[in-house]
Amino acid sequence: MKYTRLGRTGLEVSRICLGCMTYGDPTWRGWNWVLTEEQSRPFIVKALELGITMFDTADYYSGGESERIVGRALKDYARREDVVIATKVCLPMNDRPNGKGLSRKHIMEGIDASLKRLGTDYVDLYQIHRFDYATPIEETLDALNDVVKAGKALYLGASSMWARQFARMVMTQRAKGWAEFVSMQNFYNLAYREEEREMIPFCQEEGIGLIPWSPLARGFLAGNRPKDGEASTRAKVDTLAQGYFGTEQDYRVKDRLDETAAKLGLKPTVLALAWVLARDGLTAPIVGASKPYHLDDAVAALDVTLDAETIAALEEPYAPRAVQGHQ
Repeated sequence: MKYTRLGRTGLEVSRICLGCMTYGDPTWRGWNWVLTEEQSRPFIVKALELGITMFDTADYYSGGESERIVGRALKDYARREDVVIATKVCLPMNDRPNGKGLSRKHIMEGIDASLKRLGTDYVDLYQIHRFDYATPIEETLDALNDVVKAGKALYLGASSMWARQFARMVMTQRAKGWAEFVSMQNFYNLAYREEEREMIPFCQEEGIGLIPWSPLARGFLAGNRPKDGEASTRAKVDTLAQGYFGTEQDYRVKDRLDETAAKLGLKPTVLALAWVLARDGLTAPIVGASKPYHLDDAVAALDVTLDAETIAALEEPYAPRAVQGHQ
């Protein structure tokens, strides 16, 4: 395993982050590919054995069950000081008033509920899952600052939104002297590169760590939805992925990835992750794992060095597309 600092902070994290949306309740959203606690534990244990120290979850995942599973496993198999636990707040936890969003009320109740489910006194990274159009950003940022001051979170992060929204939030934090966002969890992979326009350059200039979600395009780059063949179990029920990927351009990107991987003697998944890892300012892609080789492939990507010619070949089929991932 390799390690790096998260943005400009002193926090050291593994260059692979285990995404834990996969672990929870198989009945959640009808996503039958989600693993139960018994099925999940071997993957968390293997991640620890491989040297992965960063684990990303959210209160929203399986209605909190993901946090419970991750918290119990890390308590059983790791020392708290040796792992970096990241969770998120914003998306609906119920259909009642104040059951979602980034109001002071929801944030304060959300962090306490997450800590209880995780079985810890603090999280290392507390992230806003999306931008909340209904709440003034000053209210959100003031509440997040109080979470940090109370010792319930050590650092703050954010996830997919427009770069102008993120920039405004960061500048407001600085103007007020509040705890600042140190990371951005954005949607980024070979088949979706719109973040290169503004968000990634902004984060690079400001020293904000990048921990992109879906580095394999929700499995599309791994081949879970072949153009001529049967889709995987996950691909069949993952309506988000079906809305994101499947155009002729997407398949051209996938074909180029496969061709280049064959020339290099690499698995396409390893090459796709190596491309993400080669991006400037990239801290750690968030990788899900539901099969043992998923973690092996992720770690193998750390040892792949890509030359300029290979990178250019991989990127050539891409063309600008509609912005996605903010909702």
